[in-house]
Order: sequence, then structure tokens, then C-alpha cells
Amino acid sequence: MTAKIKQFPGTPLKESAFENGEVLFTEWDPNAQYAWDAGVAIGRYLRELKEGRLVGVHCRVCRRTVIPPRTFCEWCFRPMDEWVTLPDTGAVNTFSLCYVTWDMRSLDQPEIPAVIDIDGTHPAAGILHLLGKVDPQEVRIGMKVQAVWKPPEEREGSIRDIRYFRPV
Repeated sequence: MTAKIKQFPGTPLKESAFENGEVLFTEWDPNAQYAWDAGVAIGRYLRELKEGRLVGVHCRVCRRTVIPPRTFCEWCFRPMDEWVTLPDTGAVNTFSLCYVTWDMRSLDQPEIPAVIDIDGTHPAAGILHLLGKVDPQEVRIGMKVQAVWKPPEEREGSIRDIRYFRPV
């Protein structure tokens, strides 16, 4: 089937029309600046990290306490607006010994990313972070750990305000 091309009415423009000033136009280099909005829950979470505190939220219906915080419960879809200050301690839920970095550099001593179930959450809920000051052969599921924070003057409101978790 042969499709017919429909002609749209109008006046075609030529390059010479721009060069001769027959067409009004402007050029500029836009100064486009972008900002990321963390939202209500993660925004507060990041502010509290800057102060050296972990916070979560509690669902009054499901009786869950979770970290990182969120604005609604994934189980019952009700608002989670009861903020809870949590200790900076927890237990290793799972971990990995990484002898290669994300950019494919070999490591003599492994990085140890782990999911840390934070004390005070129910059911256990955690955050992904690094373990430090621990012999890789000594890491175990259930190992009790505590956050090692950057000094207050170095904190920026980032999960990296916690340097790592160490065994206690």
C-alpha cells in the first residue's frame, strides 16, 4: 500500500532568511541548574545523619518500624508518620567479601559490604553499608556492629557520614 504524504500549509524557511534578519530569533547558552529533592522521609533521614542519628518510621497499624524511612507502609498502605530515633547498632544480616572494586581494580584486603539490621526495627530492617576494622575471616551473620561516624564538622547529610560499621 502506498502512503500519500500530506502537505502541511506554511512558509518554508531558508537559511538566508536567518542570515538577512528576516526571521526573529535568539541564541543563548542556558544556565540550567538541577537539584534533586529527596522528599519528606529521606530528606529528614539525611538531616538526621548529619547530626549523627539514625531515624526510622513506625506504622501504627502493622506495628512495623523500618529504616530507611518512607512515607507510607508497603504492607497496609497507610501513612508512616511516627518518627523513631534508632540506635546506631545492629547485626549483620548478609555480607560479601569483595576483592575487586566497582571499577575492576584488584584489592589485597577486601571491602566488606553488608546489610546491617538496625536495632529497634521490627521486623528486622536494615541498611547497606561497609564493615570496617574487622578481619574478613571473622565476619559472621548475626555479628553485632556499631556505626563509626565522621566527626561532626565533616558530615554532609549523606549515608557516607557513617564511615563504616565495626564489630562490638
